[in-house]
Amino acid sequence: MASPVVDDVKVERIYDITVFGASGFTGQFVVEELARVVDEENDLKWAVAGRSSEKLRAILVQAQEITGKTLENEIDIVVANVNDEDSLKTMCQKSKVILNCVGPYRFFGEQLVRACVENGCHHIDISGEPQFLEGIQLNYGSKAENAGVYVIGSCGFDSIPADMGVCQIREQFPGIVNTIESFLTASSSGSGTVGHYGTWQSAIHGFANSKELIGLRKQFQHKPMPRYQPRLTKRSSVFYHDQSSKWAIPFPGSDVSVVRRTQRFMHEKESMRPIQYGAYVTISSLFSLFMLIFGGLIFSILARYKFGRNLLEKYPRVFSFGAFSHDGPSRQQMAESSFTFTFYTEGFSSKEVEEKGKHDLKMVTKVSGPEPGYVATPIAMLQSAFVLLSETDKIPGSGGVFTPGAAFAKTSLIKRLMEHNFKFTTVTEAKQI
Repeated sequence: MASPVVDDVKVERIYDITVFGASGFTGQFVVEELARVVDEENDLKWAVAGRSSEKLRAILVQAQEITGKTLENEIDIVVANVNDEDSLKTMCQKSKVILNCVGPYRFFGEQLVRACVENGCHHIDISGEPQFLEGIQLNYGSKAENAGVYVIGSCGFDSIPADMGVCQIREQFPGIVNTIESFLTASSSGSGTVGHYGTWQSAIHGFANSKELIGLRKQFQHKPMPRYQPRLTKRSSVFYHDQSSKWAIPFPGSDVSVVRRTQRFMHEKESMRPIQYGAYVTISSLFSLFMLIFGGLIFSILARYKFGRNLLEKYPRVFSFGAFSHDGPSRQQMAESSFTFTFYTEGFSSKEVEEKGKHDLKMVTKVSGPEPGYVATPIAMLQSAFVLLSETDKIPGSGGVFTPGAAFAKTSLIKRLMEHNFKFTTVTEAKQI
């Protein structure tokens, strides 16, 4: 990858990858995974960055103990703060790619994106916040393209499995894909798993400000997408899914937003037929379903008001019924957890069948992997970064704001993920309906 140009001056980058927010809860696991796999890449130099050099040094020591790699005196520490523009500028001018692990991104994300664009450094994040992701596309898409900078969001559990899963289905389906529905099943053994406070905080403010998306999307002034028949099945907020034999609810993350943005890109830039997509989460039991509905009702009421948001943020374990905490999951809980996306695809065997407007082919595929938040996410983020460093010629354009599917559809990312504990499998080959 050529060194980017800043203010007509060629800047020599010291680091291929800088992990920003390395001492945060997710950042520490990104550091550990990078230490494990960095030798698989050719002469890659990396650094850790954040507000406190002491905390960053402690993270390197911890990662060294866990991975057995020599890190403490080998990996550079960069002090940078989202509230200090000069420190961000310096960090970006030293780096080819920044891995941004500092959330919630609605509060701490834009500052670094701006610094990356202004200083010729590529940016990868793991945000599951549609308002942030789409706002960055709106405000920095042209600027990043003009600067030759790639800003690629959602490169973690939100939304690599969904977006890359849909991309793979398009390639494998022996016909024309019309609709895809994904159903997420999270599994754990022993004491179960717990999400970290940062994810909970993002959800609180995302729900509280969800109406922002309506006005934000109007500003794009997008042309309407084609409306193909049959339309995607409209699901209720709670429903029983016969094919999986489980209750389900709409997936609350960014997957639908991200996949639809990818489909729009492929339709507008590459003249591909857009795929209709819906995302859902399966519920293990009626009791769990009842608790989820009850908890969701409390959450939705409290998140509307400032005092309620303060309560939700102060007592995440109480109001999430143990699903989130300030401490996050233990390493044992992470080791005992996994995820599976099951994709139900329907489409047409030929153009002639498509014209009749009735599906005649269906297929079932899966994307599965380890614990989603702090094991799968670092894997996905790092493999995305490696692809960005080594396969720029296979990524569209020369810069801009991209979803994972738009950026990586023609790269080796899926192959790389499958070599690192992800599985992309066909459960049922395409067959006649």
